[in-house]
Amino acid sequence: MSQLERRSTVMERVLGGSPLGVFVRLVVTSFVVGVILTALDVNPQDIVLWIEERFRYFSTLGFDTLENFARILILGAVVVLPIWLIMRVIKLMSR
Repeated sequence: MSQLERRSTVMERVLGGSPLGVFVRLVVTSFVVGVILTALDVNPQDIVLWIEERFRYFSTLGFDTLENFARILILGAVVVLPIWLIMRVIKLMSR
């Protein structure tokens, strides 16, 4: 396999298809999404401002949020991990 073929294969793997095909899909998808957002009267500045507000909101929450996140994670893990372990044991025993 030549270097050009290898480079093309890597590019297709990274992009998810041929560069021209990916470009065409992106253009068509962008147009459809643009039509929908125009119908909903949304402009790009609204989206950027919303994202900026979310970042500001999360940055003001501080370390209490991390503590709450850890508490919720542990609570979920108390339920999920035993069920997962039991299912793994059952799957191994059925082999």
